[in-house]
Amino acid sequence: MKSPIIPLNDKVVILPKEEGEQMYGNIIVPDGSQEKPEIGKVMAVGPGRVSTEGVLIKNKLKVGQEVIVPKFGAQVVAVKNETYIIASENDILGIIKN
Repeated sequence: MKSPIIPLNDKVVILPKEEGEQMYGNIIVPDGSQEKPEIGKVMAVGPGRVSTEGVLIKNKLKVGQEVIVPKFGAQVVAVKNETYIIASENDILGIIKN
């Protein structure tokens, strides 16, 4: 699946993983009430950012990697009935090893 969004500068487009509700005994904890970062797959990566000297610093992330993004700080957008996260590469908390 290709991303319908072309990111600019050091931005990254992420398709979040769907996570369901968790049960603790007979209590259902909805996913929205949990304070945890989002996990998703990188769908598109921008070219990078320009340093103060005018040199392009390329993004380190690659399409297809699974990453961890904070709940707050990234932009959530809906395009063609699909939800995406757009974040700066600096906002990415980490890459999940396969």
